[in-house]
Amino acid sequence: MTHCPRCKGEMPEGQCVPCCKMIGERVAERLAKVPGVVKLPTPHLQMYLMRDFLSGEECGRLVAAIDEGRQPSGILTDKPDPTFRTSDSCNLDRNDAFVKHVEGKITAVLGIQEALGETIQGQRYAPGQYFKPHNDYFHMNQPYWQVERKQGGQRTWTAMISLNEPEEGGGTFFPTAGIRVKPRIGNLIIWNNLGLDGRPNVATLHEGEPVIAGTKYIITKWYRERRWGIVAPVAPSRPGVRAGARSAH
Repeated sequence: MTHCPRCKGEMPEGQCVPCCKMIGERVAERLAKVPGVVKLPTPHLQMYLMRDFLSGEECGRLVAAIDEGRQPSGILTDKPDPTFRTSDSCNLDRNDAFVKHVEGKITAVLGIQEALGETIQGQRYAPGQYFKPHNDYFHMNQPYWQVERKQGGQRTWTAMISLNEPEEGGGTFFPTAGIRVKPRIGNLIIWNNLGLDGRPNVATLHEGEPVIAGTKYIITKWYRERRWGIVAPVAPSRPGVRAGARSAH
């Protein structure tokens, strides 16, 4: 039986539910005290909005970095479906001073340990591109979980920032919660992928709706239940990014 390195509790599936519950509670307590953070009115999940989190200049720099490093997006699954996620993406260089600045701002709002954060992923959606309904948490019955459980375990919180406003389409839709988030430059959306009990919350199901006109740019940062173990990356094909950007399916 594996034991949690933090609380020493048993982890029969590789996820420490008590620690995940504690992280959820602490981040929610923190967000309730941050000026400008608004809790969205849904009983299905913990979800928050902070407007104008990044400036237009900061968003522009991130858009340029995504354009420089983008490649076809991937998903974590042993049965890849090329029609499931059609966007481009890249992992931003977390050693870059500006990327560190952005990561620091996100981490400060959530009040979460920096070591729990994955590298920021940049995403670009051209007209017609989309990401079908999915959850950000890891499905523990999938083969990839045996790797992810050793690299920080379950995903807890997601922080997503819109970097621009496409002319039409490109919303992020949570069908169970009945919430559609329209891209608004600089806005930060935060949600807990787990329930109040610390277990995966199926109501966090969401999709990146097709862009109809224009191009959509966002960045996403995920946090884990334990320190994120960074796997040695494949040498990047372009400067300023890490190759191999993937998302949970």
